[in-house]
Amino acid sequence: MGNICRSPTAQGVFAKLVEEAGLAEQIEIDSAGTHAYHVGEPPDLRAQETALRRGIDLSGQRARRVTGLDLERYDYVLAMDQDNYHALSDICPPGRGLERRLTLLMDYASQPRMREVPDPYYGATGGFEAVFDMVEEAAAGLLEAIRRRHL
Repeated sequence: MGNICRSPTAQGVFAKLVEEAGLAEQIEIDSAGTHAYHVGEPPDLRAQETALRRGIDLSGQRARRVTGLDLERYDYVLAMDQDNYHALSDICPPGRGLERRLTLLMDYASQPRMREVPDPYYGATGGFEAVFDMVEEAAAGLLEAIRRRHL
């Protein structure tokens, strides 16, 4: 939504996996929100703290709003929940087949307990830990899917 909790976490987790796999030169990673609530702001401090405890630094990221060009530029456009999926569908340039690039992040999890990553913004810190766990699992599945399809 605002690009300060779930998406920056996913970007950081996936970037770490890609770096560890030696694929940083081949895979471009970014995150954006469907709303402009926090454009220019760093990730939520709770997200940053959770990530740092797991060896990931999110502090250099800044929130931005997704554009239709993102759906043209990136092979994978991943939503955290159905509301954001529909918001992304609404900005997808029509008639070019780009909607096939859009999916839910949790579709890549090997054992998805939930199809949506819950927004931890209004909850306690434990919500950030749960989100991180979900994102880690899905990010590993996404990297495997990219390897099978593109590498």
